[in-house]
Amino acid sequence: MKNFFRVVRLALRYRLIFGASVICSLVVGAMWGANIGALYPVIEVVFREKSLGGYLDEEIAERKEVIAQLDDDVRLMELQLLAAGDEQQRTIERDLRRKSDRRKTEAYFRDLAIWLQPNVHQYLPADAFNTLIVIVGFLLAGTAIKNVFLGANIVLVQQLTELAMFRLRKQFFRRTLRLDLGSFSDRHSAELISRFTNDMGRLAGGLNSLLGNSIREPFKLLACIIGASLVCWRLLLLSMVIVPLAVLLIRLVAKSIKRANRRAMEEMQKIYGMLDDTFGGIKAVKAFTMERVERRRFHQVSKQYMRRVVRISTYIALAKPVGELMGIGIFCLSLLVGAYLALSGETHIGWLKISEMPLSIGVLTLFYGFLIGMNDPMNKLANVYSEIQGAGAAADRVYDMLDRRTQLQTNKERMALPPRIQRLTFRDVNFQYTNDVPVLHGVNLDIRFGETIAIVGPNGCGKSTLLNLIPRFYDPTEGQVLVDDIDVRKVSLRELRQRIGLVTQETVLFDGTILDNIRYGAPHAPDSDVIEAARQAHAHGFITDDLEEGYQTPVGQRGVRLSGGQRQRIALARAILRDPQILLLDEATSQVDLESEQLVHRVLEQFAQHRTTILITHRVATLDLADRIVVMEEGRIADVGTHAELMARCELFQRLHHIQFRTSA
Repeated sequence: MKNFFRVVRLALRYRLIFGASVICSLVVGAMWGANIGALYPVIEVVFREKSLGGYLDEEIAERKEVIAQLDDDVRLMELQLLAAGDEQQRTIERDLRRKSDRRKTEAYFRDLAIWLQPNVHQYLPADAFNTLIVIVGFLLAGTAIKNVFLGANIVLVQQLTELAMFRLRKQFFRRTLRLDLGSFSDRHSAELISRFTNDMGRLAGGLNSLLGNSIREPFKLLACIIGASLVCWRLLLLSMVIVPLAVLLIRLVAKSIKRANRRAMEEMQKIYGMLDDTFGGIKAVKAFTMERVERRRFHQVSKQYMRRVVRISTYIALAKPVGELMGIGIFCLSLLVGAYLALSGETHIGWLKISEMPLSIGVLTLFYGFLIGMNDPMNKLANVYSEIQGAGAAADRVYDMLDRRTQLQTNKERMALPPRIQRLTFRDVNFQYTNDVPVLHGVNLDIRFGETIAIVGPNGCGKSTLLNLIPRFYDPTEGQVLVDDIDVRKVSLRELRQRIGLVTQETVLFDGTILDNIRYGAPHAPDSDVIEAARQAHAHGFITDDLEEGYQTPVGQRGVRLSGGQRQRIALARAILRDPQILLLDEATSQVDLESEQLVHRVLEQFAQHRTTILITHRVATLDLADRIVVMEEGRIADVGTHAELMARCELFQRLHHIQFRTSA
């Protein structure tokens, strides 16, 4: 539960709201006990056709008579004690202590009644029915006050919960964005969404229960315990002997509930993953008529989740009877003992002292009322315990991600980049995604400012990986990536990436307008610059001519309302608007038609001037842009040179040229 209490500490930062919620809970608990306490005057006063003033008068008179009788009994026992033998002395001394204790109790209640008597006669009615009206009015007012503070408590607790979850969601999102790219490939997006939604929801529910019911209900329970203790604390203690066993059983069940909740969350994560796969690839599902297969997969995953939830319900169903049995056990035990004392007029059961004075029906009714009043908070607390176990499992999953460390190395002494990057160098670079699968081996490459480099090679040879090392999506396992002889690990990530523009084969657009998506590369750029970047990317024509809303056209989630070529030109316009010193193009023209490709090439030819450009391509026309071509094979640089040089000496390049480049052209 350590991680769950980390969330609790977030909530406790809002001390004023928490303090106000506790005060409201305290008032609710006090009014809960006070309303139950109204049972006594109804039974002992109203149902005997008395007023409260008349009842006090009779009580004072009865107490005085009882005290006088007890005084006589004490004096008589003291005389008997002088003449008794050893065995009789012990019996008489025991009875004498009982009489003395009872006299003190009677005297206390007599003095209390005498103190209340003047005010009761002055301010309260003198007949039974009007006394009942006062008691009913007190009940109504008490209930109204309780409900007002209960409503305030619910609102304050919800506000406290949402504020804590708001901070946690921001922390989670901020931390997730800071993770290296490898963390996103290791963790499916559905897993992140599951933790961000389902797990956060479970966590919020548990936090709400902890700050609400787990504080409010104990106050109600405490009010009943105090009330029952004032009536007869020894009888209450006797009734509670079964509580430790019930608590132990609930604790054992709660561990199973937490374990089952964790497994249910994992199954829900699988459902998120399957929905993401199916809806993301819905075109393939329909094209291959795989609807039935997907339904079957969903059936299996959902059925497994259902089983987990049913198992949780089973554990909760086991915990609930334990709480109810504890409540009924307490009541039954106290009922037997109390009934015996009331019917026999005794204050002891054998040698065990239960009460200071014989218990009347009214006193016992009040005591049982407090016991019954304990049942509601005890049941709610049992539910709270179950919810907190589920929240604990959710907190473990959320903080597992929050505590995850980025694999990118950081250097406390950061160095500033020069105003203009003159050289980019790969020095003895090795890289592997896992400990067993090396991707790059001993890569050495020097790229001068303003140079356009094309990287070619078979699929899986490490081209994209090499490109990803430049903006530090990953760090080399060994070796260095240098910018003007400065290791990129020693400069600010933000500063480094602000110098870089990236266009990939898998075009990334966000659910917004075309204007917003182009401006994503430079958030503060004016509209005129955005439009100019679109012109350079040859996107302005289709934006203004083919789209009714022009630059204000929503592109839809992931740009689904645009064609592949349109999306790629929008992405290119975004990179142009950023005006980067280093431009990275990973198959950036793969989805553009031949006519547009020629236009884009002219744009790239102009835009690549006065900046360093590194591109990955399979198209011959794109190679014409390159000053040098890097040929890669199995994670190594096989050769570097111009197109003519490589055609003359590099067998791999010749093979790629004839097989791949000519085919794609």
